[in-house]
Amino acid sequence: MTTQPDDQRGSEASAATDKLTGLLVKLDEAIELLAAARDFAKPGKLPRVLDTARRVMLLDGGCAAVEARSERLEAAGVFQGSDWATPQFLVPSLTTQALKSPDANTVVVEALSELRLLAVAKGDVLHPLVSSEQAHHYLTQVMALNLWLLFGAPTEAERETQGRLAQLPRQLFQHLARRIGYEHIIDKLIEEIWRILQQRPIQVDPVKQMITQIAICQANPDIDLGASGQGADRLVSSLFGPTQACREDPGLEVYRERLASMDTTALQAEATGFARSMHDTGLVSPYHPVLLRHLTEHSDHLIAEALGLSSTGRDCLLCYRDLVHALIRAGVHAATPQAAYGLALTLERGILYQPPVAPAMWRQLGLPLSEWSQLRLNLAFGETISPRARLLEGVLCMLGLPLGVGQGNNPTCQSARALSMWAYNDPDYLLQMVAWAARDDEIIMHFEGMPLSSMASLSGVSGELPMDLDPVSLIVVPHLDRIYAEMGRRCIGREGDPHRWVNPEFHGWWSGRGFRINVDVASGQLHDLDAFLRHFYASYHPYYNGNQPLIHPQPAGIAVTDSAARFIGWHAITLLRVNLDPSEVMRVYFYNPNNDSGQDWGDGVRVSTAGNGERFGEASLPFEQFASRLYIFHYDPLERGELAKVSQEELDEVVGYLQRSWGAERLPPTGLQADEGP
Repeated sequence: MTTQPDDQRGSEASAATDKLTGLLVKLDEAIELLAAARDFAKPGKLPRVLDTARRVMLLDGGCAAVEARSERLEAAGVFQGSDWATPQFLVPSLTTQALKSPDANTVVVEALSELRLLAVAKGDVLHPLVSSEQAHHYLTQVMALNLWLLFGAPTEAERETQGRLAQLPRQLFQHLARRIGYEHIIDKLIEEIWRILQQRPIQVDPVKQMITQIAICQANPDIDLGASGQGADRLVSSLFGPTQACREDPGLEVYRERLASMDTTALQAEATGFARSMHDTGLVSPYHPVLLRHLTEHSDHLIAEALGLSSTGRDCLLCYRDLVHALIRAGVHAATPQAAYGLALTLERGILYQPPVAPAMWRQLGLPLSEWSQLRLNLAFGETISPRARLLEGVLCMLGLPLGVGQGNNPTCQSARALSMWAYNDPDYLLQMVAWAARDDEIIMHFEGMPLSSMASLSGVSGELPMDLDPVSLIVVPHLDRIYAEMGRRCIGREGDPHRWVNPEFHGWWSGRGFRINVDVASGQLHDLDAFLRHFYASYHPYYNGNQPLIHPQPAGIAVTDSAARFIGWHAITLLRVNLDPSEVMRVYFYNPNNDSGQDWGDGVRVSTAGNGERFGEASLPFEQFASRLYIFHYDPLERGELAKVSQEELDEVVGYLQRSWGAERLPPTGLQADEGP
């Protein structure tokens, strides 16, 4: 091993210091020029500031130097005219995309914003829009969501798109970690993981990566976690050692050998430990499939124990014993551990008792996959396991967790909603769709009696093939997306919103043929709001619809707003049920295909995912708040009855939320009572 002489290392350090000093002089000059420029001239002065700041932050000590200048940078106008100008409305989850951007200016402005908030959080700067506590809370969330920047080298994708720029976020986050302290980050990260797991998503790889980072932190002697990380052991053990026989993470082969020498009592203890961990977290350790596969040669009673089944699930397992054994052998592997959770919840739902479902599952077990389907699955998930096993894991998870489907970073909420609705309400139809897409590379649906082929349709809503999806969505969504878009094209020229005709044909016969919309399609203005709301109350509110529970899930459309209550866009959701919550508040429980349902829609409208009577995967809002974001709903025109005699006070509350958010600029000039629309 060769080492550099001390004088050589000293000269290199001196050169680096000189380089930083020289760049800081240039940065100070650029800031002064930007500050002196009039508003119309600032865009011309900004590139020099950003370019110099980028070069500074790539050097050791550069981020600290920029942090010291953050107040001057903001006062000079570096954030002027951008979303970063209002830091109180910034959303932590959006930082990931900004820091991965191939555009250097976007990365630099995001980094400058974090350093500005760091100065506020540490009390070095008083900011008129953000308190020290708010800044600290925001930064801990940002750090927790982007922890990979602290421990991981740039990926191949980052290197291709960002080049050396990929090092800048890493320099930034090392500086943030030193200033804020790892203990705050880890606690926030643990809180974030549990919040996501409460929603029981099908895709858990991001969560598993975060838990792995926590395990690395715990094992690193250079990182002092202090008193933090109290809930970490439960998460780490759920993946790496849920039971006594695999507590020290011995490796799959060693664990397999240990199982071979266990008696029934020891196997019972292992089965119970795995089941408790799985149902507690929604995560499955790779050791769990090893046990399940071992138990297929021993005892159905122990399989039921290892899956954590109630009497319903046990009866289903015993009735369909051969099918369950075949599913375990074909789909539950160390590389597809979540299949065990999907299988357990599928048995708990009792859907195998529906006559078509068990035969359809046997078909799935032997389904030949097309070359295109195999290629897609291998590209997305790797080749550690066969594409058929990977797809079977996806099928089990979707049937067991129908509300865990996510649309990924794609505009395909309609397709994700359809898959979820079929898994929830019509599982054999979902299995038919999977068979057509995976085997035949084609899905045929009908629109008003006319067949539509996914291969003959021109294009879908998504401009490119989405890859960040679960196995079933990965195969089926491209076909559904094209058919959905084609149905929309068939409605061109019709008066009103095309969802009136598309939704019942696309989602299923149970979608109500009655349709209400409160936005005039041509002008974008709100119209006939009073009647719209009274129709909604009469259709869905138990106090106004004769206490009729919602029988089938119904498609609906909402106007999504950000944390400042500003309009973001239209979004497809599913109405699931309307009930009193534990606090006697009437709530709407709904499915949101967005990957994370726990959102702040501004003006006090915070979507809840746990703690208010939600089942796994449900989101909820008080009825009035939900109604204020609703713009489309379906109903059965034969069951609706009279318009609800809702008190004006209740309606005024809904309209108030609407006026303060997306409806602010959409209300007609004459007030809320616009003329009846078409």
